[in-house]
Amino acid sequence: MQLRLSTRTVDGVMVMDCEGRVVFGEESASLRDNVKNLISQNNHIVLNLGGVNYIDSGGLGTLVALYTTARNGGGAIKLAALTQRVGDLLQVTKLLTVFEVFDTVEEAVMSFRRGVAA
Repeated sequence: MQLRLSTRTVDGVMVMDCEGRVVFGEESASLRDNVKNLISQNNHIVLNLGGVNYIDSGGLGTLVALYTTARNGGGAIKLAALTQRVGDLLQVTKLLTVFEVFDTVEEAVMSFRRGVAA
């Protein structure tokens, strides 16, 4: 299954909806290129991973690289709506301690608002 990406803006935050597999090769490259384009427009990004059923090591590397790129640009990438499988993978690899993860896209978007108010 190929990775399908779509973007939308929710309360000034860019949301990228991901569906399919995030694996080494075309899928990871597509995710990387699309998110880097978004970072240049708005460095507050939520990746909605509710439709992602599989991530391999190349996909994890891409997520970490995008996280670093956003942080270096003064922004943030937050993850939302993880499937059980993806959540377990992030826990096993200890990446849950790196990314801010939220149950819903709405909660992730609101977390940017709290950051502004703080």
